[in-house]
Amino acid sequence: MTAALMRSLLSATLIMVTLTAAAEEDWTALPTLPDAEGFAGSFAGVSGGALLVAGGTNFPDKRPWEGGTKIWYDTIYALEEPEGPWMKVGQLPTPNGYGVSITTEDGLVCIGGGDAGGNFRDVFRLRYADGKVTTQALPMLPKACAFMAGAEMGGVMYVAGGIETPTATKALGTFWALDLKKVDLGWQELPPCPGPARILATMAAHEGVVYLISGAGLKADAEGKPAREWLSDAWSFQPNQGWKKIATIPRVAVAAPSPASVVDGQIIVLGGDDGVNVNFEPKEKHPGFPREILAYDPGSDTWSGIGDLPFSLVTTPAVEWKGRTVIPGGEARPGKRSPAVWSGKIGVP
Repeated sequence: MTAALMRSLLSATLIMVTLTAAAEEDWTALPTLPDAEGFAGSFAGVSGGALLVAGGTNFPDKRPWEGGTKIWYDTIYALEEPEGPWMKVGQLPTPNGYGVSITTEDGLVCIGGGDAGGNFRDVFRLRYADGKVTTQALPMLPKACAFMAGAEMGGVMYVAGGIETPTATKALGTFWALDLKKVDLGWQELPPCPGPARILATMAAHEGVVYLISGAGLKADAEGKPAREWLSDAWSFQPNQGWKKIATIPRVAVAAPSPASVVDGQIIVLGGDDGVNVNFEPKEKHPGFPREILAYDPGSDTWSGIGDLPFSLVTTPAVEWKGRTVIPGGEARPGKRSPAVWSGKIGVP
């Protein structure tokens, strides 16, 4: 076989793999959230078979660079079937956004978050049944916290990083766990990730391992305001074994939908802000965030790109519902939310 023929066959194989990956992606639009602007920083998960979306923020009148005011919400919406409709089914204890959402066997757990006045320690479970939501208080966080990452593994909820106050110029390096079978023990402080403290990371759990990926560090700028440091490192944590650095993510992915889905044993990172357009002007024409889907294979400790999303949404949860990954709204570009809700079946070649 000639070298030219070998190159031709290799090229054809790569094209087939790429087309296979693209063909296996299956994204459909669900009914849009019943708000013209949509929300970022909402809580979202599943209870009683229904998809719940609660709280979040938007700029209803003007964009932030036009002097617009960010508004926090407390409404809880439910979608019982993919065809809709969305229904208002309750209210959060207080307007809230930018906490962690974790779906458990016993409902949606909402962790921390905050509003314009400060961040919260509150943790509570939302249960949906017969068209109504009930709220159950759970042990409070050791500190007020928002913009953190979280995931559940083996009945234990894990939360990493975040900020204690809305104007903080330093992220928390904390790592906490709450055993849902032993809630009376409260949150336990675990060894922190050895990497930089961070906000808006992506977390996932798979086969006894928790993964913490990307995010942003914080520092004070020349005016003393918080400025981001874009992080591409990634880590794994095993109880009783501790932290281990894993392969660096190919590009920064801040505020990607989290907890990340696990497909065929691979951790899936959907989009995320890479910081390339952080100073883009004019702001109203910002092109949005990366749409690339990245997959991490723990077995080979490697990353790969497996396609592109039909949307650009960050600062929103990822929810597993009816065998698919749902992305309920989020931030489409800085200062602009989206009411779109996407449901995807992700294939890994």
